[in-house]
Amino acid sequence: MTTASASNPLEIFLYWERNIPDQLFLRQPIKGVYKEWTYKQAGDEARRIASALLKYNLPAKSHVSILSKNCAHWIMADLAIWMAGHVSVPLYPTLSRSGIHQILEHSHAQILFIGKLDNFAEQEAGIPGNVKCICFSAYGETEGEQWDKLLAENEPLQNISKRSPDELATIKYTSGTTGNPKGVMITFGAFHRVTPGALKRYGVRNHGRFFSYLPLSHIAERMLVECGALYSGAEIHFSESLEKFGENLMHAQPTVFLGVPRIWAKFREKIEQKMPSLDRLLKIPVVRTIVKKAIRRKLGLAKAELIAAGAAPMSVDLLEWFHKLDILIQEVYGMTEGLAYSHTNLKDAKFGTVGRAWPDVECKFTEEGELLIKHASMMVGYYREPQLTANAFTADGFLKTGDKGEVDKDGFFTLTGRIKDQFKTDKAKFVDPAPIELKLLANPDIEQVCVVGMGIPQPLALVVLSVTGKQKTESAIVESLTKIIEEVNPELEAYERLRAAVIIQEDWTVENGLMTPTLKVKRNEVEKIHLPKYPQWYEKGELVVWER
Repeated sequence: MTTASASNPLEIFLYWERNIPDQLFLRQPIKGVYKEWTYKQAGDEARRIASALLKYNLPAKSHVSILSKNCAHWIMADLAIWMAGHVSVPLYPTLSRSGIHQILEHSHAQILFIGKLDNFAEQEAGIPGNVKCICFSAYGETEGEQWDKLLAENEPLQNISKRSPDELATIKYTSGTTGNPKGVMITFGAFHRVTPGALKRYGVRNHGRFFSYLPLSHIAERMLVECGALYSGAEIHFSESLEKFGENLMHAQPTVFLGVPRIWAKFREKIEQKMPSLDRLLKIPVVRTIVKKAIRRKLGLAKAELIAAGAAPMSVDLLEWFHKLDILIQEVYGMTEGLAYSHTNLKDAKFGTVGRAWPDVECKFTEEGELLIKHASMMVGYYREPQLTANAFTADGFLKTGDKGEVDKDGFFTLTGRIKDQFKTDKAKFVDPAPIELKLLANPDIEQVCVVGMGIPQPLALVVLSVTGKQKTESAIVESLTKIIEEVNPELEAYERLRAAVIIQEDWTVENGLMTPTLKVKRNEVEKIHLPKYPQWYEKGELVVWER
């Protein structure tokens, strides 16, 4: 077999295991010490765990779940599940016990891999009694069978299951800004049809380095990092913890890096704190090059060839700021239901857009401006939800993205909002909040923002301050937010103009249920808390209002 004759990511891994057995594959920091697996060593562990899975005597294509933060064992568990002829069902590691219970029950999961977690003591109660557990021994959990014990008790599986292109590879439950997560069914063929061509167009070379920290249960990380590394015979480096993230990234110096907008905003904030005279330094010809190289190296991006951003739109201001440092961030756009494969910016990126459609993606718009897409690697459907599946597609097979946007003369697509995020003011005018929020996020004092306006004449911007913003005096924040509102409002239609920015005291986090695991604001949950106060804040007549 060659890479060209392989038909799925498992076969690609087996090819590298056979042809570059001694090349580094996985690098995991554990308590400050790096543990490494070559392709041969990772294959040996995955094969032994696959043998252990077969001893459970489950029916073929049973569902096996993974609950863990990103780590080397996550990847090996995924491979083992596929080797044993089963379907992987990854869970977000930050899920509550009720979320875990709901997905394990709904997915009919038979076995659960438990790995690197921050709050398993709280989550454990969500595991149904009939689900067998296997723990990654390296990270301290002890529930069920132990990974290391299974390695010792089982021989490497030699008779690897042959997985056909139309077989189900995974059920990926959406993070969900509204309602219960839906189980997106993805085949092996879908992974295979997308990944090789995407890597080629991005110019990703074989045997590079990937850095994995965004949840592998999210489709973007699964596609670009797991599948991208498998198809290019690359190394995958992991982060030990949030506290060690910067150190681990700088140590890895990946050739491919994916970040969500909030990560990029944090990077900028830290750079400006440490280098308050950065703008002046960048104007000095001799110093400029030295400063840019130093920043890239300290960020961990000195060797990065593809730097991508996804999961949510980034502000043009943030993209341009990094570009001044010779860091070109290529925004990508896609839905879980379409394998995150829809639009992308390449080296000719146009800031403010999510790029052009991939060559094999068909696009069209409804009368309301909703983007519809179709390609050969769409989801099979939502698991156990035939009506939701039918509702997700048009009669001619196009996926309803729920996103509004427009295409310019060069084919670049600009997102202008979500159909469901629109709200109506009491002037009976519909407002799309997303474009306004992006403009406001150009202000580094703003960490998070949610533009709202139901039941009042003009919109409000609910604002969570950044670390930098929280360190300023109230008068300085009033001045800062007044300035950004006065810059933004003239660019808006009269009915869209902001009445006020309201400084919210509590951060929106995954833990308090106000953000998804992919760091998107749960607009509905935020509104449930604050909606009754909108008239009171509106009537204050001040441009900046503090929640007290």
